[in-house]
Amino acid sequence: MTFNPPPLSIGGVTFPNALALAPLSGITNLPFRRLARGLGAGMVVSELVSSNGLVRANERTSRYLLTHPDEWPVVMQIFGDDPEPMARAAAIAEEAGAHVVDINIGCPVRKVVTRGAGCALMRDVPRSARIIGAVVRAVKVPVTIKIRAGWNAAQVNAPEYAQMAESEGVKGVTVHGRTRDQMFNGRADWGVIGRTVRAVSIPVIGNGDVCSAADATRMLAETGAAGVMIGRAAQGNPWIFREILSEWRSGTPAPPPTPEERRAVMLHHLALYVEHAGERTATLEMRKHVCWYTKGMRDGGKFRSAVQDIDTLGQLVDAVNDFFGRALPLGSSHGGGVAVE
Repeated sequence: MTFNPPPLSIGGVTFPNALALAPLSGITNLPFRRLARGLGAGMVVSELVSSNGLVRANERTSRYLLTHPDEWPVVMQIFGDDPEPMARAAAIAEEAGAHVVDINIGCPVRKVVTRGAGCALMRDVPRSARIIGAVVRAVKVPVTIKIRAGWNAAQVNAPEYAQMAESEGVKGVTVHGRTRDQMFNGRADWGVIGRTVRAVSIPVIGNGDVCSAADATRMLAETGAAGVMIGRAAQGNPWIFREILSEWRSGTPAPPPTPEERRAVMLHHLALYVEHAGERTATLEMRKHVCWYTKGMRDGGKFRSAVQDIDTLGQLVDAVNDFFGRALPLGSSHGGGVAVE
């Protein structure tokens, strides 16, 4: 039985399908977004970007806004606690090529919430309204928000918060079904996602505990959401988007990647990273990715231990090829891994 939800459309911007890659700090940079789009993600979202860093024209922060036609349409996510710099940052993101600007109101980490940003905003609705309204007025592209169920079990306010955001002009909302207190522990409450869907007329994307094609289908069926956002389950497994699309379109998930395809995608990802950030940075940052790619594989633990001491591109390429037993050049095509949209 096939299940093919319509493409996701937000404020006039239409994405190829209803699958979204979640914003992940240190993960969803340009190379990974391009990879995920090639493997079937319909929407990709940048790492969260500091509004203050953008306004101060911090070079490192501004690099977060680099984009490429491979990933279009792209969503750029900003965070902050003050309407004026948030509005300016949104305009900068729009000028840099964002097709949608997203406001992070879901980040639970201490260094973000202690400054009144991220999920802390869900406890201050008046200030949230000022920030959201300022961002909406600052750009011509659609504005969305990403929120959590609430701050804690006693303060679950996602449906009401989404209603406020809609009244301020937001065109879509993503709801992670955990509270801030839960961080990434326990189970996501899909019920609050469904209540948010029923509370607003704008598209709602569900997020939390989607680790398979069956999970994605069940989330849409249970919540009525317009899309599914996948975060940690895509780390080391960008094929999850291909698997879900295959089940939706044919009734059967795509087979898991072969070892050969896994290795080719690792090298392709590394090549994209070198193109984006240079050999040194790409080598150091890709070590965590190649470790994720080999989870569950025979002798993967030994490989992951050895990778931590690698600090040159050649060593990393050699380690990957040695692990899989046959050499492939850097940037090898991932061939059959590209989803047909």
